[in-house]
Amino acid sequence: MSQQDDFDRGVLNRRAVLGDAWVDLSLSKATEFNAEFQSLITRFAWNDIWGRPGLDHTTRRLLVLGMTMGMARWEEFELHCKASIRGGVPLDTIKEVLMQGAIYCGVPAANTAFKITTDILRAEGLLPPSQSLSADVRVSSHHTFSEPQLKVTVQGKAHPHPHPHPHPHNAPVVLSHALGLNLNMWDDLAADLAASHEVLRYDHRGHGGSAVPAGPYAMDDLVDDAARLIREWGRGPVVWVGLSMGGMVGQGLAIRHPELISKLVLANTAAKYPEASLAAWAQRIAAVEAGGLDAVVNTVMERYFHAEFRASQPAAVAQARATVLRTSATGYVAACHAVAGVDWLGRLNLIKCPSLILAGALDVGAPVALSEAMASRIKGSTLVVMPQASHLSVMEQPVEFCRELRKFLSAPLP
Repeated sequence: MSQQDDFDRGVLNRRAVLGDAWVDLSLSKATEFNAEFQSLITRFAWNDIWGRPGLDHTTRRLLVLGMTMGMARWEEFELHCKASIRGGVPLDTIKEVLMQGAIYCGVPAANTAFKITTDILRAEGLLPPSQSLSADVRVSSHHTFSEPQLKVTVQGKAHPHPHPHPHPHNAPVVLSHALGLNLNMWDDLAADLAASHEVLRYDHRGHGGSAVPAGPYAMDDLVDDAARLIREWGRGPVVWVGLSMGGMVGQGLAIRHPELISKLVLANTAAKYPEASLAAWAQRIAAVEAGGLDAVVNTVMERYFHAEFRASQPAAVAQARATVLRTSATGYVAACHAVAGVDWLGRLNLIKCPSLILAGALDVGAPVALSEAMASRIKGSTLVVMPQASHLSVMEQPVEFCRELRKFLSAPLP
């Protein structure tokens, strides 16, 4: 419209943020008494402020939620909260604003804000599933006593009669994450397993809430971390479920500390990279050293998720991307050295525990051939290739991943 004025431009922003129905109602109900006020806020608030290029609309939405929460302007909070949810602002992001508000606005304000938001989600049919805080399922978080300290979470109910060889249906499980991510990679799987198993997750050194000792790290360093973690937990032998870097650590544990592992799951991982891959690792390390994780995060997402998943699940990809960017660049580079130098291939015949190898047919980071090489050397191992998974198979194909894992867990020990 060539004749647009500030009012028209303000209406466009107002519609983009609050939706057509609300704006149409507000404008149509204007009277001689409040029409000039409606015009004022449309021209100045919605055009001059919401139209400024310095902040995107999502950031402005979140600021409004925080401000209205702090001022206890609950009618305005509800309006913008509902519009934010309908506008696709991730619920996790809204939750973080309310959590921040609990500190700066006070717990009573946060309590009201969470109640209003929960009512909106219920009305919109978007209410998340329940998450009990009972002792059986609550996630407890702490750090190892030994150093370097590792962040650890434990959930699920311990078996009432500890035994050196617990029944596989309730054996303790350890979940070990991929390079650049953290223990939250396993959130959904851990919650599922917690109904029948005690589940431990941890952040590798250099990642998440764990310590970042000076690098470079060797794979044996990460294996030593895992061994002391299991011993400190006191629940071994455990079922080890490791994906990518976590799977490399699992191989080392089963080789060097077989008494700590009852069953082994190796997902989207490798025992040794071909010579041609080493140059790519050197390039990645150099890129992060020069430009931080921003320099590689897009490439990492392309390797972690296949194109169809990236297009259909943008929120999951954005969350993984944000986790990588929060990772210590120093810790990431140090761990890259460990991953690039992994070399268990010649000793895989030493692994005697039952082993499940999970691969993604679309995985370019750990191609199926690398899983086949492991399967051919680990006696009695089972290889499952998931056709619609690439590298982070537990996120791309959570149902299939969990099904294969539970089948493996329920099988009796030899």
